[in-house]
Amino acid sequence: MHVIEANGARIPLLGLGTWELSGRVCTRVVEQALRLGYRHIDTAQIYENEREVGEALRASGVKRDQVFITTKIWPSHFAPGEFERSARERLVRLRLHTLDLLLLHWPNPQIPLSETIPALCRAKRDGIARHIGVSNFTVPMLVEATVLASEPLVCNQIEVHPFLDQTKIIEATRQHGMAVVAYSPIARGNAKNDPVLTRIGRTHGKSAAQVCLRYLVQQDVAVIPRTSKLQRLAENAAIFDFVLTPEEMMEIAGLARPDGRIVDMVGGPKWD
Repeated sequence: MHVIEANGARIPLLGLGTWELSGRVCTRVVEQALRLGYRHIDTAQIYENEREVGEALRASGVKRDQVFITTKIWPSHFAPGEFERSARERLVRLRLHTLDLLLLHWPNPQIPLSETIPALCRAKRDGIARHIGVSNFTVPMLVEATVLASEPLVCNQIEVHPFLDQTKIIEATRQHGMAVVAYSPIARGNAKNDPVLTRIGRTHGKSAAQVCLRYLVQQDVAVIPRTSKLQRLAENAAIFDFVLTPEEMMEIAGLARPDGRIVDMVGGPKWD
């Protein structure tokens, strides 16, 4: 299994995102992913599918200690006291004794990090999670969070794909010893329409989406592509049997553009 090590955590480079997966579809996709060899599953409180993820894990027959489970707490639950209740609820819904990684899903401007980060660290000390981290944090937020943290933060989960230049936040994340985990790594399907990725893919006998994922993992960026199609699971996993050349990596890097972001970081989510 290909992993990235960060502040004591060993995070599988390939994972399965579960945003917008629900019900039997979620259970079936996650179970099949585990049977195919995926060992990193990403869910979240706001996805409302943690029960299904837990069911899929048990149905797969894969041993618990072989799977890296990540979930995230939504910002409307960051208030003192409520954070711990929400963190423990994640265990109940997943039917797990401990999480592998617990993240703050987004920063909440209404609640200072001086309250949220200590609460996150307590969750680790209390055994709720083996590792903790953040998601959608900017460079200044990372600096503040690492100063406030009494436990190591192991990752920053952010939007990363070839069409968006995230160089600054990736460098800042790594300067703190943290891993970068990329959501929307194939730009929610837009990669398949790109002529550069398609052309490079033909050279290697791969799809544009596979080239897109390979571009990231070759830079030690973990990826959690989401799919509801079982046939896509195997395709997304077949990214470790080829290597992009330096010239190809440079050409793909040139695809980044100012308007390449998919998720609105300025407006952000609504907290209630």
